[in-house]
Amino acid sequence: MEDDDLYNTALGFRLLRQHGYNVSCDIFNKFKDDKGYFKPSNDVRGILGLYEAAHLAVHGEDILDEALAFTTIHLKSMETSPNCPLTAKVSHALKQPIRRGVPRLESRRYISFYQDEPSCNKTLLRLAKLNFNVVQELHKEELSEITRWWKGLDFARRLPFARDRVVECFFWIVGAYFEPQYSLARKILTKVIAMTSIIDDIYDVYGTLEELELFTEAIDRWDTKSMDQLPDYMKICYEALLNVYSEIEEKVAKEGWSYRVHFGKEAMKVLVHAYFDEAKWFHENHIPTMEEYMQVALVTSGYSLLATVSFIGMGDMVTEQAFDWVFNRPKIVRASETISRLVDDVRSHKFEQERGHAASGVECYIRQYGLSEQEVYKEFHMQVVNAWKDINEECLKPTAVPMPLLERILNLTRVIDVIYKEKDEYTHVGEVMKNNVASLVIDSVPI
Repeated sequence: MEDDDLYNTALGFRLLRQHGYNVSCDIFNKFKDDKGYFKPSNDVRGILGLYEAAHLAVHGEDILDEALAFTTIHLKSMETSPNCPLTAKVSHALKQPIRRGVPRLESRRYISFYQDEPSCNKTLLRLAKLNFNVVQELHKEELSEITRWWKGLDFARRLPFARDRVVECFFWIVGAYFEPQYSLARKILTKVIAMTSIIDDIYDVYGTLEELELFTEAIDRWDTKSMDQLPDYMKICYEALLNVYSEIEEKVAKEGWSYRVHFGKEAMKVLVHAYFDEAKWFHENHIPTMEEYMQVALVTSGYSLLATVSFIGMGDMVTEQAFDWVFNRPKIVRASETISRLVDDVRSHKFEQERGHAASGVECYIRQYGLSEQEVYKEFHMQVVNAWKDINEECLKPTAVPMPLLERILNLTRVIDVIYKEKDEYTHVGEVMKNNVASLVIDSVPI
Protein backbone atom coordinates (compact mmCIF):
# COMPACT_ATOMS: atom_id res chain seq x y z
CA MET A 1 0.00 0.00 0.00
CA GLU A 2 1.50 3.31 -1.08
CA ASP A 3 1.71 5.93 1.64
CA ASP A 4 -0.03 8.64 -0.35
CA ASP A 5 -2.76 6.45 -1.91
CA LEU A 6 -6.00 7.61 -0.26
CA TYR A 7 -8.18 4.94 -1.86
CA ASN A 8 -6.06 1.97 -0.76
CA THR A 9 -5.51 3.41 2.72
CA ALA A 10 -9.25 4.00 3.22
CA LEU A 11 -10.18 0.59 1.78
CA GLY A 12 -7.68 -1.22 3.98
CA PHE A 13 -8.90 0.65 7.06
CA ARG A 14 -12.57 -0.05 6.29
CA LEU A 15 -12.09 -3.77 5.62
CA LEU A 16 -10.03 -4.29 8.77
CA ARG A 17 -12.56 -2.39 10.90
CA GLN A 18 -15.44 -4.36 9.33
CA HIS A 19 -13.75 -7.56 10.45
CA GLY A 20 -13.31 -6.33 14.00
CA TYR A 21 -9.70 -5.12 13.94
CA ASN A 22 -9.22 -1.89 15.87
CA VAL A 23 -6.77 -0.24 13.49
CA SER A 24 -5.85 3.35 14.27
CA CYS A 25 -7.51 6.17 12.34
CA ASP A 26 -4.29 8.20 12.69
CA ILE A 27 -3.21 6.82 9.30
CA PHE A 28 -5.42 9.50 7.75
CA ASN A 29 -3.37 12.35 9.25
CA LYS A 30 -0.99 12.14 6.30
CA PHE A 31 -3.80 13.39 4.04
CA LYS A 32 -4.04 16.66 5.97
CA ASP A 33 -2.20 19.93 5.36
CA ASP A 34 -0.08 21.93 7.83
CA LYS A 35 -3.20 23.61 9.26
CA GLY A 36 -4.85 20.28 10.06
CA TYR A 37 -7.39 20.32 7.22
CA PHE A 38 -7.86 17.53 4.69
CA LYS A 39 -6.12 18.42 1.44
CA PRO A 40 -8.45 19.15 -1.49
CA SER A 41 -8.43 16.33 -4.04
CA ASN A 42 -9.97 15.37 -7.39
CA ASP A 43 -9.48 11.67 -6.64
CA VAL A 44 -13.14 10.58 -6.69
CA ARG A 45 -12.36 6.96 -5.74
CA GLY A 46 -10.18 8.10 -2.86
CA ILE A 47 -12.74 10.61 -1.52
CA LEU A 48 -15.49 7.99 -1.83
CA GLY A 49 -13.31 5.43 -0.04
CA LEU A 50 -12.61 7.84 2.83
CA TYR A 51 -16.33 8.65 3.08
CA GLU A 52 -17.17 4.93 3.44
CA ALA A 53 -14.33 4.38 5.93
CA ALA A 54 -15.51 7.28 8.11
CA HIS A 55 -18.77 5.43 8.82
CA LEU A 56 -16.77 2.90 10.88
CA ALA A 57 -15.90 5.56 13.46
CA VAL A 58 -16.16 5.00 17.19
CA HIS A 59 -16.42 7.65 19.94
CA GLY A 60 -13.51 10.07 20.23
CA GLU A 61 -12.26 9.70 16.64
CA ASP A 62 -12.47 13.35 15.65
CA ILE A 63 -10.43 12.79 12.51
CA LEU A 64 -13.13 10.47 11.13
CA ASP A 65 -15.86 12.99 12.00
CA GLU A 66 -13.83 15.59 10.08
CA ALA A 67 -13.31 13.13 7.22
CA LEU A 68 -17.06 12.51 6.95
CA ALA A 69 -17.86 16.23 6.83
CA PHE A 70 -15.06 16.87 4.30
CA THR A 71 -15.96 13.97 1.98
CA THR A 72 -19.71 14.64 2.12
CA ILE A 73 -19.21 18.21 0.87
CA HIS A 74 -16.83 17.09 -1.89
CA LEU A 75 -19.01 14.16 -3.01
CA LYS A 76 -22.09 16.38 -3.26
CA SER A 77 -20.10 18.69 -5.50
CA MET A 78 -18.76 15.77 -7.59
CA GLU A 79 -22.24 14.24 -7.89
CA THR A 80 -23.46 17.22 -9.93
CA SER A 81 -20.29 17.51 -12.02
CA PRO A 82 -20.69 16.37 -15.66
CA ASN A 83 -17.07 15.12 -15.60
CA CYS A 84 -17.46 12.77 -12.63
CA PRO A 85 -16.73 9.20 -13.79
CA LEU A 86 -18.50 7.58 -10.81
CA THR A 87 -21.71 9.65 -10.59
CA ALA A 88 -24.02 6.67 -9.94
CA LYS A 89 -21.75 5.27 -7.23
CA VAL A 90 -21.36 8.67 -5.57
CA SER A 91 -25.13 9.34 -5.60
CA HIS A 92 -25.86 5.94 -4.10
CA ALA A 93 -23.16 6.27 -1.41
CA LEU A 94 -24.47 9.66 -0.30
CA LYS A 95 -27.90 8.10 0.13
CA GLN A 96 -26.80 4.70 1.46
CA PRO A 97 -23.28 4.28 2.85
CA ILE A 98 -22.03 0.67 2.86
CA ARG A 99 -21.88 0.43 6.66
CA ARG A 100 -25.58 1.18 6.96
CA GLY A 101 -26.79 -0.70 3.88
CA VAL A 102 -28.41 -4.15 3.81
CA PRO A 103 -25.57 -6.45 2.62
CA ARG A 104 -27.73 -8.45 0.22
CA LEU A 105 -29.15 -5.32 -1.44
CA GLU A 106 -25.70 -3.75 -1.65
CA SER A 107 -24.29 -6.90 -3.29
CA ARG A 108 -26.99 -6.80 -5.94
CA ARG A 109 -26.37 -3.12 -6.56
CA TYR A 110 -22.60 -3.56 -6.71
CA ILE A 111 -22.96 -6.17 -9.46
CA SER A 112 -24.56 -3.53 -11.70
CA PHE A 113 -21.76 -1.05 -10.89
CA TYR A 114 -18.98 -3.60 -11.31
CA GLN A 115 -20.06 -4.83 -14.75
CA ASP A 116 -19.59 -1.31 -16.15
CA GLU A 117 -16.04 -0.94 -14.80
CA PRO A 118 -13.16 -1.21 -17.33
CA SER A 119 -11.30 -3.56 -14.97
CA CYS A 120 -14.31 -5.92 -14.65
CA ASN A 121 -13.34 -9.61 -14.48
CA LYS A 122 -16.06 -11.33 -16.56
CA THR A 123 -15.56 -14.74 -14.91
CA LEU A 124 -15.84 -13.29 -11.42
CA LEU A 125 -18.88 -11.27 -12.48
CA ARG A 126 -20.64 -14.35 -13.87
CA LEU A 127 -19.86 -16.30 -10.69
CA ALA A 128 -21.30 -13.48 -8.53
CA LYS A 129 -24.50 -13.41 -10.60
CA LEU A 130 -24.93 -17.19 -10.47
CA ASN A 131 -24.30 -17.20 -6.73
CA PHE A 132 -26.90 -14.49 -6.15
CA ASN A 133 -29.51 -16.30 -8.23
CA VAL A 134 -28.92 -19.70 -6.63
CA VAL A 135 -29.34 -18.28 -3.12
CA GLN A 136 -32.37 -16.28 -4.27
CA GLU A 137 -34.06 -19.55 -5.34
CA LEU A 138 -33.78 -20.75 -1.74
CA HIS A 139 -35.31 -17.47 -0.53
CA LYS A 140 -38.19 -17.91 -2.98
CA GLU A 141 -38.89 -21.41 -1.62
CA GLU A 142 -38.85 -20.06 1.94
CA LEU A 143 -41.18 -17.19 1.05
CA SER A 144 -43.55 -19.61 -0.66
CA GLU A 145 -43.71 -21.76 2.50
CA ILE A 146 -44.22 -18.72 4.75
CA THR A 147 -46.91 -17.29 2.47
CA ARG A 148 -48.85 -20.58 2.59
CA TRP A 149 -48.70 -20.48 6.40
CA TRP A 150 -49.86 -16.84 6.42
CA LYS A 151 -52.75 -17.42 4.03
CA GLY A 152 -53.84 -20.36 6.16
CA LEU A 153 -54.21 -17.99 9.13
CA ASP A 154 -56.45 -15.75 6.98
CA PHE A 155 -55.66 -12.65 9.05
CA ALA A 156 -56.51 -10.31 6.14
CA ARG A 157 -60.17 -11.34 6.52
CA ARG A 158 -60.31 -12.26 10.22
CA LEU A 159 -58.26 -9.29 11.54
CA PRO A 160 -58.83 -6.62 8.84
CA PHE A 161 -57.60 -3.78 11.09
CA ALA A 162 -54.03 -5.17 11.12
CA ARG A 163 -51.29 -4.57 8.55
CA ASP A 164 -50.93 -7.47 6.10
CA ARG A 165 -47.16 -7.39 5.57
CA VAL A 166 -45.76 -10.92 5.49
CA VAL A 167 -43.68 -10.32 2.32
CA GLU A 168 -42.22 -7.14 3.80
CA CYS A 169 -41.47 -9.08 7.01
CA PHE A 170 -39.57 -11.68 5.00
CA PHE A 171 -37.59 -8.91 3.26
CA TRP A 172 -36.75 -7.54 6.73
CA ILE A 173 -35.39 -10.90 7.85
CA VAL A 174 -33.47 -11.66 4.64
CA GLY A 175 -31.84 -8.32 5.39
CA ALA A 176 -30.77 -9.71 8.76
CA TYR A 177 -29.35 -12.92 7.29
CA PHE A 178 -29.42 -14.14 3.71
CA GLU A 179 -26.90 -17.01 3.94
CA PRO A 180 -28.22 -20.50 3.04
CA GLN A 181 -27.16 -22.03 6.38
CA TYR A 182 -29.61 -19.75 8.20
CA SER A 183 -32.73 -20.99 6.40
CA LEU A 184 -34.39 -22.32 9.56
CA ALA A 185 -33.48 -19.15 11.48
CA ARG A 186 -35.05 -17.00 8.73
CA LYS A 187 -38.31 -18.93 8.79
CA ILE A 188 -38.51 -18.74 12.59
CA LEU A 189 -37.79 -15.01 12.76
CA THR A 190 -40.13 -14.13 9.86
CA LYS A 191 -43.05 -15.85 11.57
CA VAL A 192 -42.29 -14.14 14.87
CA ILE A 193 -41.95 -10.65 13.33
CA ALA A 194 -45.18 -11.17 11.33
CA MET A 195 -47.03 -12.12 14.54
CA THR A 196 -45.43 -9.18 16.38
CA SER A 197 -46.73 -6.80 13.70
CA ILE A 198 -50.29 -8.06 14.29
CA ILE A 199 -49.89 -7.78 18.09
CA ASP A 200 -48.51 -4.24 17.70
CA ASP A 201 -51.64 -3.25 15.76
CA ILE A 202 -53.92 -4.79 18.40
CA TYR A 203 -52.29 -2.60 21.07
CA ASP A 204 -51.96 0.46 18.85
CA VAL A 205 -55.18 0.73 16.90
CA TYR A 206 -57.87 -1.71 17.99
CA GLY A 207 -57.98 -3.05 21.55
CA THR A 208 -59.70 -1.33 24.47
CA LEU A 209 -57.60 -0.91 27.60
CA GLU A 210 -59.58 -3.62 29.42
CA GLU A 211 -59.10 -6.05 26.50
CA LEU A 212 -55.39 -5.24 26.31
CA GLU A 213 -54.97 -5.96 30.00
CA LEU A 214 -56.54 -9.40 29.51
CA PHE A 215 -54.33 -10.03 26.47
CA THR A 216 -51.16 -9.04 28.34
CA GLU A 217 -52.05 -11.34 31.23
CA ALA A 218 -52.82 -14.19 28.81
CA ILE A 219 -49.40 -13.87 27.16
CA ASP A 220 -47.82 -13.82 30.62
CA ARG A 221 -49.48 -17.17 31.38
CA TRP A 222 -48.72 -18.59 27.88
CA ASP A 223 -51.41 -21.24 28.14
CA THR A 224 -54.27 -22.24 25.81
CA LYS A 225 -56.68 -22.14 28.78
CA SER A 226 -56.12 -18.37 28.94
CA MET A 227 -57.90 -18.00 25.58
CA ASP A 228 -61.39 -18.43 27.08
CA GLN A 229 -61.48 -14.96 28.62
CA LEU A 230 -60.31 -13.15 25.46
CA PRO A 231 -62.52 -11.44 22.84
CA ASP A 232 -62.82 -13.46 19.61
CA TYR A 233 -60.37 -11.35 17.59
CA MET A 234 -57.73 -11.71 20.29
CA LYS A 235 -58.29 -15.48 20.48
CA ILE A 236 -57.37 -15.71 16.77
CA CYS A 237 -54.06 -13.91 17.32
CA TYR A 238 -53.26 -15.61 20.65
CA GLU A 239 -53.81 -19.12 19.29
CA ALA A 240 -51.65 -18.36 16.23
CA LEU A 241 -48.86 -16.98 18.45
CA LEU A 242 -48.80 -20.07 20.68
CA ASN A 243 -48.83 -22.31 17.61
CA VAL A 244 -45.84 -20.48 16.07
CA TYR A 245 -43.79 -20.99 19.22
CA SER A 246 -44.89 -24.64 19.53
CA GLU A 247 -43.77 -25.24 15.95
CA ILE A 248 -40.43 -23.55 16.67
CA GLU A 249 -39.98 -25.71 19.77
CA GLU A 250 -40.71 -28.85 17.77
CA LYS A 251 -38.11 -27.97 15.14
CA VAL A 252 -35.29 -26.96 17.47
CA ALA A 253 -35.87 -29.78 19.99
CA LYS A 254 -34.34 -32.21 17.47
CA GLU A 255 -31.08 -30.24 17.74
CA GLY A 256 -31.16 -30.09 21.54
CA TRP A 257 -31.97 -26.37 21.51
CA SER A 258 -35.29 -26.37 23.39
CA TYR A 259 -33.93 -23.99 26.06
CA ARG A 260 -33.68 -21.28 23.40
CA VAL A 261 -37.46 -21.02 22.94
CA HIS A 262 -37.82 -19.99 26.60
CA PHE A 263 -35.80 -16.83 25.87
CA GLY A 264 -38.00 -16.12 22.83
CA LYS A 265 -41.17 -16.39 24.94
CA GLU A 266 -39.77 -14.21 27.72
CA ALA A 267 -38.72 -11.54 25.21
CA MET A 268 -42.28 -11.51 23.81
CA LYS A 269 -43.70 -11.07 27.34
CA VAL A 270 -41.38 -8.11 27.98
CA LEU A 271 -42.48 -6.55 24.68
CA VAL A 272 -46.25 -6.82 25.28
CA HIS A 273 -45.87 -5.31 28.76
CA ALA A 274 -44.19 -2.30 27.13
CA TYR A 275 -46.96 -2.16 24.48
CA PHE A 276 -49.47 -2.10 27.35
CA ASP A 277 -47.61 0.76 29.07
CA GLU A 278 -47.86 2.81 25.87
CA ALA A 279 -51.55 1.94 25.50
CA LYS A 280 -52.16 3.22 29.06
CA TRP A 281 -50.38 6.49 28.23
CA PHE A 282 -52.63 6.95 25.20
CA HIS A 283 -55.87 6.16 27.04
CA GLU A 284 -54.87 8.43 29.96
CA ASN A 285 -53.66 11.25 27.65
CA HIS A 286 -50.30 11.07 29.44
CA ILE A 287 -47.22 12.60 27.81
CA PRO A 288 -44.20 11.09 29.62
CA THR A 289 -40.83 12.71 30.16
CA MET A 290 -38.23 11.73 27.57
CA GLU A 291 -36.48 9.48 30.10
CA GLU A 292 -39.75 7.71 30.99
CA TYR A 293 -40.64 7.44 27.31
CA MET A 294 -37.33 5.93 26.20
CA GLN A 295 -37.38 3.32 28.95
CA VAL A 296 -40.57 1.88 27.41
CA ALA A 297 -40.16 2.92 23.76
CA LEU A 298 -36.77 1.23 23.32
CA VAL A 299 -38.51 -2.05 24.18
CA THR A 300 -41.51 -1.35 21.88
CA SER A 301 -39.11 -0.88 18.97
CA GLY A 302 -39.22 -4.70 19.03
CA TYR A 303 -35.51 -4.97 18.43
CA SER A 304 -34.64 -6.74 21.68
CA LEU A 305 -37.21 -9.42 20.79
CA LEU A 306 -35.92 -9.72 17.20
CA ALA A 307 -32.28 -9.90 18.32
CA THR A 308 -33.13 -12.64 20.84
CA VAL A 309 -35.26 -14.70 18.44
CA SER A 310 -32.71 -14.26 15.63
CA PHE A 311 -30.34 -16.54 17.58
CA ILE A 312 -32.81 -19.43 18.01
CA GLY A 313 -32.22 -21.24 14.70
CA MET A 314 -28.61 -20.24 14.13
CA GLY A 315 -26.70 -23.40 14.96
CA ASP A 316 -24.25 -24.62 17.55
CA MET A 317 -22.24 -21.39 17.80
CA VAL A 318 -25.07 -20.00 19.97
CA THR A 319 -24.71 -20.91 23.64
CA GLU A 320 -27.00 -20.37 26.63
CA GLN A 321 -24.56 -17.64 27.74
CA ALA A 322 -25.13 -15.88 24.38
CA PHE A 323 -28.88 -15.91 25.06
CA ASP A 324 -28.35 -14.53 28.57
CA TRP A 325 -26.20 -11.80 27.01
CA VAL A 326 -28.68 -10.75 24.29
CA PHE A 327 -31.77 -11.05 26.53
CA ASN A 328 -30.25 -8.59 29.02
CA ARG A 329 -30.06 -5.91 26.30
CA PRO A 330 -26.31 -5.20 26.13
CA LYS A 331 -24.92 -1.96 24.71
CA ILE A 332 -25.16 -3.02 21.04
CA VAL A 333 -28.82 -4.04 21.44
CA ARG A 334 -29.68 -0.78 23.22
CA ALA A 335 -27.92 1.16 20.43
CA SER A 336 -29.91 -0.78 17.82
CA GLU A 337 -33.16 -0.08 19.71
CA THR A 338 -32.26 3.62 19.93
CA ILE A 339 -31.73 3.88 16.18
CA SER A 340 -34.90 1.93 15.47
CA ARG A 341 -37.01 4.00 17.85
CA LEU A 342 -35.75 7.48 16.94
CA VAL A 343 -35.72 6.92 13.18
CA ASP A 344 -39.22 5.41 13.35
CA ASP A 345 -40.50 8.32 15.47
CA VAL A 346 -39.16 10.96 13.09
CA ARG A 347 -40.64 9.25 10.03
CA SER A 348 -44.02 8.17 11.39
CA HIS A 349 -45.03 10.43 14.30
CA LYS A 350 -47.26 12.76 12.24
CA PHE A 351 -49.32 9.91 10.78
CA GLU A 352 -49.57 8.17 14.16
CA GLN A 353 -50.74 11.32 15.94
CA GLU A 354 -53.42 11.81 13.28
CA ARG A 355 -54.81 8.28 13.68
CA GLY A 356 -54.59 8.36 17.49
CA HIS A 357 -51.48 7.05 19.20
CA ALA A 358 -49.47 7.60 22.37
CA ALA A 359 -47.06 10.53 22.16
CA SER A 360 -43.90 9.70 20.22
CA GLY A 361 -40.40 10.78 21.20
CA VAL A 362 -40.82 13.88 19.05
CA GLU A 363 -43.84 15.12 21.03
CA CYS A 364 -42.22 14.19 24.36
CA TYR A 365 -39.01 16.07 23.50
CA ILE A 366 -40.85 19.17 22.24
CA ARG A 367 -42.93 19.31 25.42
CA GLN A 368 -40.02 18.75 27.81
CA TYR A 369 -37.42 21.01 26.18
CA GLY A 370 -39.53 23.55 24.28
CA LEU A 371 -37.76 22.93 20.96
CA SER A 372 -39.18 23.12 17.44
CA GLU A 373 -39.86 19.97 15.44
CA GLN A 374 -36.80 20.59 13.24
CA GLU A 375 -34.57 21.06 16.28
CA VAL A 376 -35.80 17.74 17.69
CA TYR A 377 -35.04 16.04 14.36
CA LYS A 378 -31.45 17.36 14.55
CA GLU A 379 -31.07 16.18 18.15
CA PHE A 380 -32.39 12.71 17.28
CA HIS A 381 -30.03 12.57 14.28
CA MET A 382 -27.07 13.18 16.60
CA GLN A 383 -28.29 10.48 18.97
CA VAL A 384 -28.56 8.07 16.02
CA VAL A 385 -24.99 8.96 14.93
CA ASN A 386 -23.75 8.23 18.46
CA ALA A 387 -25.68 4.94 18.60
CA TRP A 388 -23.99 3.84 15.35
CA LYS A 389 -20.64 4.57 17.01
CA ASP A 390 -21.71 2.32 19.90
CA ILE A 391 -22.49 -0.46 17.42
CA ASN A 392 -19.13 0.02 15.67
CA GLU A 393 -17.37 -0.13 19.04
CA GLU A 394 -19.10 -3.34 20.10
CA CYS A 395 -18.08 -5.02 16.82
CA LEU A 396 -14.36 -4.55 17.53
CA LYS A 397 -12.34 -7.46 18.92
CA PRO A 398 -12.37 -8.82 21.54
CA THR A 399 -16.15 -9.18 21.16
CA ALA A 400 -18.63 -10.28 23.82
CA VAL A 401 -20.06 -13.03 21.56
CA PRO A 402 -18.96 -14.49 18.18
CA MET A 403 -19.08 -12.02 15.27
CA PRO A 404 -21.91 -13.86 13.40
CA LEU A 405 -24.20 -13.10 16.37
CA LEU A 406 -23.22 -9.41 16.43
CA GLU A 407 -23.86 -9.30 12.68
CA ARG A 408 -27.52 -10.18 13.25
CA ILE A 409 -27.95 -7.09 15.43
CA LEU A 410 -25.91 -4.95 13.02
CA ASN A 411 -27.95 -6.16 10.04
CA LEU A 412 -31.30 -5.66 11.78
CA THR A 413 -30.21 -2.06 12.40
CA ARG A 414 -29.25 -1.67 8.76
CA VAL A 415 -32.73 -2.79 7.71
CA ILE A 416 -34.22 0.03 9.79
CA ASP A 417 -31.93 2.52 8.03
CA VAL A 418 -33.14 1.27 4.64
CA ILE A 419 -36.88 0.93 5.40
CA TYR A 420 -37.17 4.32 7.12
CA LYS A 421 -34.78 6.22 4.84
CA GLU A 422 -37.37 8.67 3.50
CA LYS A 423 -40.62 7.54 5.14
CA ASP A 424 -42.13 4.55 6.97
CA GLU A 425 -42.01 2.11 4.04
CA TYR A 426 -43.35 -0.72 6.20
CA THR A 427 -46.67 0.91 7.11
CA HIS A 428 -46.99 2.84 3.83
CA VAL A 429 -45.46 0.52 1.25
CA GLY A 430 -44.20 2.53 -1.71
CA GLU A 431 -41.96 2.13 -4.74
CA VAL A 432 -38.78 1.90 -2.66
CA MET A 433 -40.01 -1.09 -0.66
CA LYS A 434 -41.52 -2.75 -3.75
CA ASN A 435 -38.25 -2.37 -5.66
CA ASN A 436 -36.19 -3.66 -2.74
CA VAL A 437 -38.43 -6.71 -2.32
CA ALA A 438 -38.26 -7.39 -6.06
CA SER A 439 -34.44 -7.10 -6.05
CA LEU A 440 -34.05 -9.52 -3.19
CA VAL A 441 -36.69 -12.20 -3.67
CA ILE A 442 -38.41 -11.84 -7.05
CA ASP A 443 -36.15 -10.70 -9.91
CA SER A 444 -33.07 -12.74 -10.68
CA VAL A 445 -29.89 -11.03 -11.90
CA PRO A 446 -29.66 -11.27 -15.73
CA ILE A 447 -26.63 -13.43 -16.60
